[in-house]
Amino acid sequence: MEIKDIKRIVELMKANELTEFKMKDDDFELAMKRGGEETVVYAAPAAAPVAAAPVAAAPVAAAPADENEGLIEIPSPIVGTFYRKPAPDADNFAEIGTEVTEDTVVCIVEAMKVMNEIKAEVKGTIRKILVDDAAPVQYGQPLFLVEPK
Repeated sequence: MEIKDIKRIVELMKANELTEFKMKDDDFELAMKRGGEETVVYAAPAAAPVAAAPVAAAPVAAAPADENEGLIEIPSPIVGTFYRKPAPDADNFAEIGTEVTEDTVVCIVEAMKVMNEIKAEVKGTIRKILVDDAAPVQYGQPLFLVEPK
């Protein structure tokens, strides 16, 4: 199952006001629960029934609203650990000022030992990086702010 599939399921949950969703097949198990302001997503290979504990969101300094006006957020599509580069000795995927397109990989979010590449899904220039490397992130938490083109 790909991140875009999980995003679509979350959209359908919101549209139909569902608070819980579970799916299991031979290779994969997915359970999502919405409530209040956060959505918790647990995903695991079906053969390894390990439940992940919810991760606390990394604190993000609030900026004045006008400072971020017109910028588009790139949110985390899953709960996990945010990484700015593919390996410890590699360069960061994106920096402030990096031009991105919809298919540009901007970071990785690790969830359950699976490295998920996160694409910008917007065309523009990265103006802010909102999360520190190796910090835990929540579903929907803003990772980057992009000035659209």
